[in-house]
Amino acid sequence: MTPTSDTPHDGLPPQAPELVQAAASFQQRMTAIGRESEVALDLTRDRYGRTVHEGAAAIARARRDKTAVEAYATHLAPRAEALIDTARLALDQLPPARHLPAWRAVLDSLTASAAEIHRALDRPASPGSPAERAQHAALWPHLTAWADLSPVACHLAGPRESRHHKAPLTDEEAQTWTERAQAAQWRGELELTESWYAADGQPITLAHLVEEDDSTVVALRGDPYAPGWQVIGHYTHEYEAGKVLPAPVPPGVLRGDVSRFNRPAPAPEASLQDLIRDVVEGHSAGDASDALLGAVQRGYDAGPMIRLQQLLETGAQFASALESVQGRQIAARLSALSRQIEFLAREVEETAEDLGATVAVLPPHRASVPHARPRPAVDTTLPTPPPRTGATAHQR
Repeated sequence: MTPTSDTPHDGLPPQAPELVQAAASFQQRMTAIGRESEVALDLTRDRYGRTVHEGAAAIARARRDKTAVEAYATHLAPRAEALIDTARLALDQLPPARHLPAWRAVLDSLTASAAEIHRALDRPASPGSPAERAQHAALWPHLTAWADLSPVACHLAGPRESRHHKAPLTDEEAQTWTERAQAAQWRGELELTESWYAADGQPITLAHLVEEDDSTVVALRGDPYAPGWQVIGHYTHEYEAGKVLPAPVPPGVLRGDVSRFNRPAPAPEASLQDLIRDVVEGHSAGDASDALLGAVQRGYDAGPMIRLQQLLETGAQFASALESVQGRQIAARLSALSRQIEFLAREVEETAEDLGATVAVLPPHRASVPHARPRPAVDTTLPTPPPRTGATAHQR
């Protein structure tokens, strides 16, 4: 594809806002389609997440795929190529940064997906036929790629005001404000409020610099938890800072092969509430043992304790991926907590096995409480209460 020749002074084609709006509209529609699909698919599963109505699930997925194709045809089909051209033009004008190769790969992926979608739209299968359902199902990954990755293209194709930030402080002023902010951080009075990455790959952080009863919004460049960060501006409020600071670029992802539109089918999982009820409703030591073992079961249908350990491990990976000093510290803490959960899980497993080896049942004197009191028969006449005598009334 070749860039559009009709460009204004900033290098962007005049229809760039329209292209960005079209992609944003498609992404919003895909989000709604994804939610509707999840609701429909949930109705086909049992309480443990297993699909029990395969036919209904297939119908729900076919409806999802068809609606997504229609959304792309409406919002993006006439504009996808121009959007990618505009994004490539803007990308070529950016200064070198660590994330630019990844963004170029994103645009390449969008180009390939757009080609596949357009090829199918040009040769549609017979409406309502199995071939059409198969065609739409094959397009779903490409449609979700556009829903997941188009924010990068929209960012590149969008307006570029404030992208080339010029620091309003002289070197001497920046040094003075940095020393004041460092002193406030040492006192615990530098309150970080927001963080993002600029186009050059440097992190920008907004903070409130508190000195006595006065608070000033300052912008920091660099990791605020590591040596070497610097104040690049001070402002009356966040809105003023947002107008002049470098614009944020789209944030990254923990795993590049994960899509919120293509989540795997949930694994069967017994909730903690179910396991607790199993213990309460049990009669033998084996009943309670089975419930406890269910909490630490491993593998595909892992129990809640194992899922908690997996959550902590994933949280540690996320904190480490922040690539900051504090992120690495928190990652270490989460990893330590994960190891503690692993130790507890093994203790629970051993204890549950010991309980299961206990050949015992609950003693019979722990009888159930009657759930309802017996009511008199419908034709039974209640006894007449004794009359109140004067003496009785006087005594009261």
